[in-house]
Amino acid sequence: MLKGFKDFILRGNVIELSIAVVVGTAFTALVSAFTTNIVNPIIAAAGGVQTEGLGFHIWPGNDKTFVNFGGVITAFVTFLITAAVVYFIFVAPMNKINSLVKSRLATAEPEEEPLPADTALLAEIRDLLAQLAGNDRDLILAGKAAGPAAKDSDDPR
Repeated sequence: MLKGFKDFILRGNVIELSIAVVVGTAFTALVSAFTTNIVNPIIAAAGGVQTEGLGFHIWPGNDKTFVNFGGVITAFVTFLITAAVVYFIFVAPMNKINSLVKSRLATAEPEEEPLPADTALLAEIRDLLAQLAGNDRDLILAGKAAGPAAKDSDDPR
């Protein structure tokens, strides 16, 4: 049972996945810092000078009722940045590498080489002889089936 678990853990996909989680976590912290410190102030400035950001209070004076559109926009920007980086840094290069590997591993079907002229001529002679042998056989069989009486009836004498 432990050997199976060890094989599972040491499989390449699990190790690559764990590395991706660690890198993704670090990248998420970086994008969150960018959106919190750069994007949020820009979005808050769009809300006006006297407000707390892009949003409104459902009940004035109660900070817990603040509907924060800026936070939603920031989360969307964070998602877009993360998705773009993951696609262009990881997915697109891996797709390119996979297509190159598949094209190299694909076995090209061997092209049928044209027969040399002498071989083609011999094959043609063989086919003609087989055809003539078949015609002669048909004539011989037709002659035996008709018998000598049939030959006499066809004779104009």
